[in-house]
Formats: sequence, C-alpha cells, structure tokens
Amino acid sequence: MPLFAVQYTYAHEKSAQRDDHRTDHRAWLADLVRRGIVHSSGPFADGGGALMMVEAADAEDVNSLFDQDPFAKRDLVQARVVREWIPVFGVFVK
Repeated sequence: MPLFAVQYTYAHEKSAQRDDHRTDHRAWLADLVRRGIVHSSGPFADGGGALMMVEAADAEDVNSLFDQDPFAKRDLVQARVVREWIPVFGVFVK
C-alpha cells in the first residue's frame, strides 16, 4: 500500500488551544499507530508543525482520515499537505 507524508503547519497564536487538546490528538494518533496506519509521527523541533508517515490506498483516504484528527476538528491546523512518498532506502522500504 502507498506511503504518504502528512505535514501540518501550526499557527503560533493557537498553541494554547493545541495544548488543551493534545491528549485527544495523541490518543487518536496512537490508535492509528496501533492499527498499522500511521508508521511515525512527531512535531517539528521549532513547534511550527508536525510530520506523520501514513499508509493508505490514496491521498483522498488520507485526507478523509486526517479530517478526523481532534486538532483538525477544532481548526488547530493552519495547513495540511499530503504527498505520496516512495522510500528507496531505510526503515520504510518494504
């Protein structure tokens, strides 16, 4: 199944709101990891966003799935970019 990089960009002015909902956001992601959909996830060191590696049939499925993120439902993601990624070397190569 294809692998997708999902990149979030966060607005600095909503950081307190993200803090309020981070537990729900991380529980949602942890469930996707448990189910084998998300392979890796984490914030950028500068706090400006996050990156998730996701296995899905197509970008439409990824977008539909990430619309369910508690951060997305509360309008706490300024921008989301979904791009199919083709790993050649490393741990994501199958």
